[in-house]
Amino acid sequence: MRSDIKIVGVAASPRPGQASFTILQEALRAAAQAVEGVTTDLIELAGKQINGCQACGACAKKLCCSQADDFPPLIQTLADPALGGLILASPVYMGGLTSQAKAFLDRLVMFRRNGFLLRNKVGGALAVGGFRSGGQELTIQCIQAAMLVQDMVVVSEGMPTAHFGGTAWSGGPGGVAADEFGLGTARALGQRVAELAARLHAG
Repeated sequence: MRSDIKIVGVAASPRPGQASFTILQEALRAAAQAVEGVTTDLIELAGKQINGCQACGACAKKLCCSQADDFPPLIQTLADPALGGLILASPVYMGGLTSQAKAFLDRLVMFRRNGFLLRNKVGGALAVGGFRSGGQELTIQCIQAAMLVQDMVVVSEGMPTAHFGGTAWSGGPGGVAADEFGLGTARALGQRVAELAARLHAG
């Protein structure tokens, strides 16, 4: 199978190069290996100013935003017709997703308002917790809820585990790099997103 599509990954940690970045790299690497022709792009929100949506209505009729922060430069990447899938990775903060992840997802409202431009794009979620069961599933479900209202096709990490998405643990010995189970779910998610995106794109 070959498909000339792009999978964009967004690391929504406030700190650069940390566990969320690591598992997202694994997912994107697996996506590129799963389907010939797939390219990937990794965006880190760390160091960027992504404000929350103000519901000002400026994006109601075109892809623009009234806020002069670091979100508008991302619009072109996300509006690229070659976009086949979007993977969002977030660490678990207070049992849920980070404020950076929430702000990013809220600002995507412009894609819904302008003809559901993310419709049928494949969405996947990754979460990293300081504990093995530290809120990863709830974090993933919050991400998936935002993707569903965009009419995206939301996937799990696929077989053989096929739960909610990629779940990693950063609090064990060796950190997330030693969590082979968690890294495995991240790779499986990347593969699943790429394979389904290629099928939808071909159709």
